[in-house]
Amino acid sequence: MPKIVDHAQRREEIALVACRVVAEYGFEQATIVRIAREAGYTTGMVAHYFDTKQDIIIAALRLILTRIEARLTKPADAAPDLQTVLTETLPIDAQRYIECAFWTAFWGQVSADKRLRRINSWLHREYMRLFERCIAEGWPEWAHWSATVREQVLRSIVTFINGITASAVVNLRDWPAQRQVEQLRLQLTMLRAWANKTGR
Repeated sequence: MPKIVDHAQRREEIALVACRVVAEYGFEQATIVRIAREAGYTTGMVAHYFDTKQDIIIAALRLILTRIEARLTKPADAAPDLQTVLTETLPIDAQRYIECAFWTAFWGQVSADKRLRRINSWLHREYMRLFERCIAEGWPEWAHWSATVREQVLRSIVTFINGITASAVVNLRDWPAQRQVEQLRLQLTMLRAWANKTGR
């Protein structure tokens, strides 16, 4: 009896390995040959699932976004405070570091590739949607702020997290998990106080 192969699972495994390879070796050195070897597959098997390296990268991006959404999206009655939720996006452990290192490597490729720019625009919209939902659920007063203030708060939080992500990926020794969380708490506290003062 032939072995039943879960093709969706295999595609996800390859995408996950690609995240790790890009995080460890960088975008240019993350060749299909290296990704296949790290996954324990032949290049022919990887080619069966993905036509190009770019297709693997896009699958990896979608996988990371799905994982982030799963971590950020919790039932309303079980949702922790906003800081705890947003901490899930920071490179505070090995798996999140790999995801964040992959993101930063991808950012470096966006400006030179039209297809990746389109993918990045879509990812950015999804990312903003997720964060807006988290803030609205975490801060009840969000609904009473003006649209302009909500926009400023949302963009400030996203920009801040992107900045910590890039800084920690470049120099994790200088940005241990505790420091990342402390800075996130400070930023959220200041933004909330400012918005409550000026946003109504």
